[in-house]
Amino acid sequence: MARYLMHVRTPMPPAEAFAYMADLTNFAKWDPGVDRVDQVTGDGPGLDAAFDVAVKALGRAITLRYETVTYVPHTTVVAFAESRVLTSRDTITVQQDGAGPGSVVTYDAVLKLKGPLGLADSLLGLSFKKIGDRAAAGLVAALAGERVLEPAS
Repeated sequence: MARYLMHVRTPMPPAEAFAYMADLTNFAKWDPGVDRVDQVTGDGPGLDAAFDVAVKALGRAITLRYETVTYVPHTTVVAFAESRVLTSRDTITVQQDGAGPGSVVTYDAVLKLKGPLGLADSLLGLSFKKIGDRAAAGLVAALAGERVLEPAS
């Protein structure tokens, strides 16, 4: 299993930050590893939403279909994709940042290789960190925020 976890403090109010993050078509705007995102079911974010996400991998584009499996308005969205070789679960949560008008966005991505490939999960973790760091930088810029170690309590 490879995991990438980040928290971004943004001046965006929680509702605005959640609306941006829950619309997976925005992934292509901040994640340099994503070529394009097309919504294939639903109309915007929600439990009925599914998105084809074309990611760059091994010098070519691979399309993963992410289906929204959890959607709690204004706070949480979980998108899940599965291919022959891996599963990917992206959990996005948004919470108020203390007493201020801004918010903290938490992005938690987990990749698991399937079958015998699972033995290479530790190698996947190393490359996933590099990929995640580039995506984190893009997300910080998109949210006009800063990366923090933990969300404020």
